[in-house]
Amino acid sequence: MDIDTPLKPLGPVDVEPLSQAILDLDEDTWLANEQRQNDYEVHRQTQSVILVFCDGPMNDLVISKEGGWDLLAETAVPLMHELIGRGYPAGGTIIRAMAAKLLSRGRINPHFDSHATFRRSHRIHVPITTNPRVRFIIDGRPYRMEVGEAYEINNQKTHSVMNSGSEARVTFIFDYLPAEQIAGRRRESNTS
Repeated sequence: MDIDTPLKPLGPVDVEPLSQAILDLDEDTWLANEQRQNDYEVHRQTQSVILVFCDGPMNDLVISKEGGWDLLAETAVPLMHELIGRGYPAGGTIIRAMAAKLLSRGRINPHFDSHATFRRSHRIHVPITTNPRVRFIIDGRPYRMEVGEAYEINNQKTHSVMNSGSEARVTFIFDYLPAEQIAGRRRESNTS
C-alpha cells in the first residue's frame, strides 16, 4: 500500500515464540514450496515457508492456507492479530503470510509490488534474524529493521534488499487487506 512514508515503525513485539518456531524449521521445509522463487525473478535467492497465499484478480480473490500453516500458525496468528489491533481497522483479512529467508550473499533486486492486492493491503515485516550487513533500500534510502520491532513498508515504492553477511536474514511478512478494500471481493478459506 502506498502509505505516506517509505517505512513505518509499528513498535516493539515479542518475537520469541514465532522466532523459535521459524528457526526450528529444517532445510527441507524451507525448500518444500518454491512458488515465489519460480514466479518472481526478484525472489530467486530467497526461500519461504508460506502460511497463507492469495491468487486471482481482486474481484475473485482466492485465499488459501498453505503448508506452513500447520507449522507456524499457532505462534504467527496471535502476533499478526496483535499488530493489526494496534493500528489497523478491524474486519479485514490476512491475504498473505510467510517466513522469508534471504540467503547469505543474496539479494532481492529493486522492484515494486505491482499486483492489485499489494496496492490495497498493508505489508508488515517482523524481523526474525538480521545482521549488520543487510541493506534494505526503499525509494533510494537505506533502512535498518531490528529484531523485536515490527514495520510496515511502502511496497509501492521501489525497494530492494542485499544481504552481504555470512548468515541468512529471516523475516516474517504478512499482508493485511482492510475491510473497505475487500467488501464483496473475496473468497476465503478461513484464514483471518
